[in-house]
Amino acid sequence: MAVWDRKISYCFTLLLAGALGQRVNYPDPVCGIKGSTVTLPCSFTPPESVDDDPGVLIEVVRVAWCTDDFCQLTALSVYDSESQNNDPRYRYLGDKKGDCTLQISDLQKEDDTTLRFRVETNDRRTTFTGRPGVRVTVVDAALMEIRSSRDDGEFKRGEEVTLSCTTICSIHQLEVSWFRDGSALSESGPALHLSYLTAKDSGNYTCGLKKNKRTLSAPYSLHVENDKVVAAEEEEGTKSSDLLLAVRLLLFTLHTVLIVIVTAIIIKRTCVRKKANMTVQGQD
Repeated sequence: MAVWDRKISYCFTLLLAGALGQRVNYPDPVCGIKGSTVTLPCSFTPPESVDDDPGVLIEVVRVAWCTDDFCQLTALSVYDSESQNNDPRYRYLGDKKGDCTLQISDLQKEDDTTLRFRVETNDRRTTFTGRPGVRVTVVDAALMEIRSSRDDGEFKRGEEVTLSCTTICSIHQLEVSWFRDGSALSESGPALHLSYLTAKDSGNYTCGLKKNKRTLSAPYSLHVENDKVVAAEEEEGTKSSDLLLAVRLLLFTLHTVLIVIVTAIIIKRTCVRKKANMTVQGQD
């Protein structure tokens, strides 16, 4: 009977809290990769007074994040401001004045749940739990992959490309490490920009979470033409140009010689014809 009375009292408290306007503003559902860090931005409206007793100064004395529906004192909380045994993976970035932001590091499968925030004050009538909460989804890091700003992996010297470490979850909070042929690169973050490519940038690129080497993506093969190949192609191109120029010059010479020959023949015939005419006229 006592348990039932407590439930009735709690329901009444929720209704009263709603009537007073207390509420929690949760983010949209959050998706994170196992082993990564996610932040749940959150705000709440702290109670200020009780309608039937405006003279009572209301003060927030305790805040908590928990996974059960009611988030009461007996609930197993992931964070409790009054507890000395909070799991260090759950870091409370908020306060007791209106910010209830929570950060979860090293995401695990047990974090795949709905979390709710509870506010307790010095007056039970203004204590409340925000509904419906925020849904956190945890996915396997094996789904990570590299996407390129170019369709293929073939590049020429001097070009540029951006590689992105992606997954089905949002990536803006990922702490990513990059590797080329198994060797770690100094760059970090979900995007790797390579400008003015040279042959030394060729290789197999992978990405993964800094704190979890088992999250490496499938390799992305990038190939940049080396200087020798480019030089050989340029030399071949020069030779082709020289050959074409020689052919054109030869054709021009032959064409000129042909014109000269034809012109000489025409002049010779003209002279012979005139001489013949003059001979005929002399005989007359």
